[in-house]
Amino acid sequence: MDANTFVLFGATGDLAKRKIYPALFNLFLDGKLPDVFSVIGLGRREWSDETFKANIERSLHSFSRREASNAEAVNQFLSFFRYHVLNVDRKEDYQSLLQRVEEGERTAGIAPNRLFYLSVGPELFETIASHIEESGLGDTKGWKRLVIEKPFGRDLQSARDFNAQLSKAFTEEEIFRIDHYLGKPMVQKLQLLQQTNPVLQASWNNRYIANVQITASETVGVEERAGYYDHSGALRDMFQNHMLQLLMMLAGHLPKGDDSEQVRNKKKHVMQSLEPLLRQDVATQVVRGQYRSGSIQGKPVVGYKDEAGIPQDSHNDTFIAAKLQIEDDFWRGIPFYIRTGKRMKEKATRIVIEFREPIKQIAAANNSAPNLLVFEISPNEGIYLRLNTEGEAQQQDLTKVLIGSHKSGSEVPEAYENLIYDALRGDSSFFAHWDEVELSWKWVQPILDAYAANDVPLHAYPAGSFGPKAAQELLAKDGFEWWFDQESEAASAKVQTGTPSVQEPMSIK
Repeated sequence: MDANTFVLFGATGDLAKRKIYPALFNLFLDGKLPDVFSVIGLGRREWSDETFKANIERSLHSFSRREASNAEAVNQFLSFFRYHVLNVDRKEDYQSLLQRVEEGERTAGIAPNRLFYLSVGPELFETIASHIEESGLGDTKGWKRLVIEKPFGRDLQSARDFNAQLSKAFTEEEIFRIDHYLGKPMVQKLQLLQQTNPVLQASWNNRYIANVQITASETVGVEERAGYYDHSGALRDMFQNHMLQLLMMLAGHLPKGDDSEQVRNKKKHVMQSLEPLLRQDVATQVVRGQYRSGSIQGKPVVGYKDEAGIPQDSHNDTFIAAKLQIEDDFWRGIPFYIRTGKRMKEKATRIVIEFREPIKQIAAANNSAPNLLVFEISPNEGIYLRLNTEGEAQQQDLTKVLIGSHKSGSEVPEAYENLIYDALRGDSSFFAHWDEVELSWKWVQPILDAYAANDVPLHAYPAGSFGPKAAQELLAKDGFEWWFDQESEAASAKVQTGTPSVQEPMSIK
């Protein structure tokens, strides 16, 4: 990895504290940072270098997945950091920043390789990018890279305008758009495991797959994000980016050894092959919902409209489920069902592939349920085949067979570790490319238009549930159901009543 200067805009903010500093620290512990490395944190607060480092150390103790207990290692890590006061609107501040960056490069004797990480609101991206270009910060003999966080626009046209502005200062190859779902270890291993595991290779056949389900459920509500979320909703906040990226990664057929350009083309193919959604069909293909009061893990919680900062007449969506079809030779005729929501029964991100003929025919003869392939992405990770067998009492039994890695807790690298590491190496494979972003917004735009015209019913669902009943009906029309919902409900009931659950089907955990 090249020696470089990591320039962090928004260094005093929440994202830097919770994600960026802990990610850099764990990369340092793993020996994945260059030997010569410098981080210049930028903010409006009048901090000294010592104050800055003290705040970073506190973030490590609070948010690092591994304890910051080795004082020598912590001090060595903190030696990389310096602080610089900057107002993003003042041109002269970028000139003084350039002088400090160049001074550090001369002192360390390194090439001017610069990574600019914008941990700030998207409304500031254009201003910062233009000042980087005008000040000379981006005029280097080495490389320069821009790392930005979503949202990448609010609709198709704003996304195009946003990209056009950034492209004045950075080429597409220099822009790294973070979608943290692409940094999750299991997502990054999806295609590799499909190619190297003989069980997956044998089952990965369109003759055997009945449907695919992608779920990302959260137990939290809007928290402190009411101002943002009420103008975003589940469609913009989760579906257009995270959920469609999971779809691309699963359906893209990415052979081992693909470079970032090949990955980009194959993900683009998935989006180009998605059957377009016409506005008049949105109401039959999409379910939107908004949580009302209920209980999460036995504790009462208020409804969305009673959250602080949410207006009583809000029609914002906190849940979306949709049916999608990919029109290519492999996936044609196989429905994809995608859902995501807040204040759900459980916190989980998983992909479930339900099998059909000939496996389902054999299962039907035994009066048992279909076999499943399950990718658990978070909070734990693992890959399982869930097989149906006959128990001793000739009752249906479900057995899970581990066929991939299974890790939890501090064993699993945080998504930001993987993504920052790749950005420092210049590998954009697991970042959102502009082609994908534009095509995603293009597919989602009819839903936005239908929402704006109130053509899609807004279903209420109780907090602590699996979403509106209409989401179950979306699958029931095709003869399917969402997997694991009923089992989670049954397991919860067992816990509340104290009834043993030894005979219950094994759930994926």
